Amino acid sequence: MADSPPRPIPPYVDIRRSKRRKRTVSAYRDGERVIVLMPDRLSAAEEARWVETMLARLDKQRSRSRVSDEKLLARAHELACRHLPEVPEPASVRWVSNQNRRWGSCTPADRSIRLSARLQSMPAWVVDYVLVHELAHLIEPAHNAAFWALVHRYPKAERAEGYLEGVSAASSLDLEEF
Repeated sequence: MADSPPRPIPPYVDIRRSKRRKRTVSAYRDGERVIVLMPDRLSAAEEARWVETMLARLDKQRSRSRVSDEKLLARAHELACRHLPEVPEPASVRWVSNQNRRWGSCTPADRSIRLSARLQSMPAWVVDYVLVHELAHLIEPAHNAAFWALVHRYPKAERAEGYLEGVSAASSLDLEEF
C-alpha cells in the first residue's frame, strides 16, 4: 500500500523551524492559531505528517479538557450560591467561539451568559472569575462601583484580573473590558 500524499497545511498553522531543535516536534495553540515547532532538517512531507499528527493531538487534548455547556451552567449556579446568592438564576450559560475581543458577555434581559471559548484552556479559577463577573451583570448591568463590589466577592478576582490582563498583553490583543 503506497503512502498517500500529505494534506496541505491549513492556513491557521504557523510552522517554526529551528536549526537548534534536533529531534522533537511540539505544538501549542495561540488564540485561533496553532504554532508547530520542529527541526529545520525535516522534509516537506515529514513536515506535513507532523502537522497532521500535532493537530490531532491538540484536538484530543482539547476534547478531554472541554467543559460542556451543561457543566458550565452547573458551575455558574454553584458560584452564584456561594458568592452572589441574590443573583437571579441564569437561563443559559454557554461557550461561544465568536468572541475575540471579550472574555464573556451577558444579556440581563434574557439572563443568558456567553463565555469565550478561548477561556477553555485557562485555569478553572480564571473561568470562575469570568462567570462571577457575568453573573454580577444579572444584578448590575453597568461597570459601576456596585458592580465591582459584587465581582470582588470572588476571592481570586484580583488574581484572575491580573492573569487575563497578562494573557491580553502577551497576545498583543486590544481587548475591551469584558
